[in-house]
Amino acid sequence: MTTAPARTTSVPVPTQSIYQNRVAAYWNAEENPVNLELGKIDDLYHHHYGIGEADGSVLDEPDAELRKERITGELHRLEHAQAEVLASHLGPLTPADRVFDAGCGRGGGSIVANLRYGCHSDGVTISAKQAEFANEMARKRGVDAKVRYHHRNMLDTGFEQGAYAASWNNESTMYVELDLLFAEHARLLRRGGRYVTITGCYNDTYGRASREVSLINAHYICDIHPRSEYFRAMAKNRLVPVHVEDLTEATIPYWELRKQADHLVTGVEDAFLDAYRNGSFQYLLIVADRI
Repeated sequence: MTTAPARTTSVPVPTQSIYQNRVAAYWNAEENPVNLELGKIDDLYHHHYGIGEADGSVLDEPDAELRKERITGELHRLEHAQAEVLASHLGPLTPADRVFDAGCGRGGGSIVANLRYGCHSDGVTISAKQAEFANEMARKRGVDAKVRYHHRNMLDTGFEQGAYAASWNNESTMYVELDLLFAEHARLLRRGGRYVTITGCYNDTYGRASREVSLINAHYICDIHPRSEYFRAMAKNRLVPVHVEDLTEATIPYWELRKQADHLVTGVEDAFLDAYRNGSFQYLLIVADRI
């Protein structure tokens, strides 16, 4: 029988570099409405983007406050749809299984997995503030016996080898070296376990990272990887892709709507849209088995 996950940790994050300290400081200080206002709708806080056709009628709402409310709700719906797509590729899982959420943010992804499968989940973030917030949301929902968040480094978690049936990164791979990341996922996953990521990557056929990709890197203090690097690093670390899907076209409606959400814009929307449209940036789903 699979054991319950370890208790939430509050120990200092190990092996944290100067760069990781900067990333942690960024997310500890982050209070962006595009993350917080959307999550307030149902206490599911997603730190990622959305996919699917957007309901453009929300932009026609004449009442200014109601228009903001409807746009916020529609963006949240698209973000939740993305989380459900990722979670749908983790299975089959049972309530006894453990899953690992690497770079969990404020915790929405682990909640989605638990709601779908009833499984245990350990989420990891290098932001102490995010971990505390996410654990409070789990307590609020009454799932804290199974869903726990830890202030740890996803490259060096200290969790039990082979303890997880599935693991994932949702738009968090660009903060770390892929060789180190996939080595840790391979260590944590049992043989035959499933790894899933949804990520933005730059298109190698375009050449080097485009100006738009560089702007995104600067905005989020990250380092977006080329597409080929994912498959090279996976092959090196016993992760064999079984499904790859280009979600670029599916995410453009989200960004088009977000660009028109005056109360939520961050200034990076044009960079995303231009990069997607000129082909220099792609939004990929990669599903891999641990051999």
